[in-house]
Amino acid sequence: MTLYELTQDYKILLDMAEDPDVDPEALADTMEGIEGAIEDKADAYAAVMREMESDATKIDAEIERLKARKQTIKANTDRIKANLMAAMRETGKTKFKTALNSFSLRKSGQAPVEILPGIDPDDVPLEYQRVKVTRDFDKTAIRGALKEGAQLQWAKLGEPAESLIIR
Repeated sequence: MTLYELTQDYKILLDMAEDPDVDPEALADTMEGIEGAIEDKADAYAAVMREMESDATKIDAEIERLKARKQTIKANTDRIKANLMAAMRETGKTKFKTALNSFSLRKSGQAPVEILPGIDPDDVPLEYQRVKVTRDFDKTAIRGALKEGAQLQWAKLGEPAESLIIR
């Protein structure tokens, strides 16, 4: 029997319990028939959920391991590339071909802008500044105001989330 079917059985049982015409013996028999079933299903669900949570934790750990490996590979690639570029500059061989590859050094399209250390944007003329303004809601302040009885036409308190606790 599925959890859905058990839930339906409990609804039927509730209807029976509220019906004054139902024989108390029939109600007791029905209760006894489904009483332990939902607990068994819940235990099985809990075991499956724990296994899935364990798998998710293992996957998170593997993702972190692979991210670290990726960073190491990228750093090693950048280091090898920098060594090759330095060797090409030192030898003056800035462009050549081999049987497998073509190599060349070239300048990128634009020179990067480097802001000198210790410069405060306020000390630079406005024409060279870009202002970024980000606005967001202070939900903690809004929640506090609503709980204290403030009437805010643009906000309301929602229902607290419900969670399942399995110990």
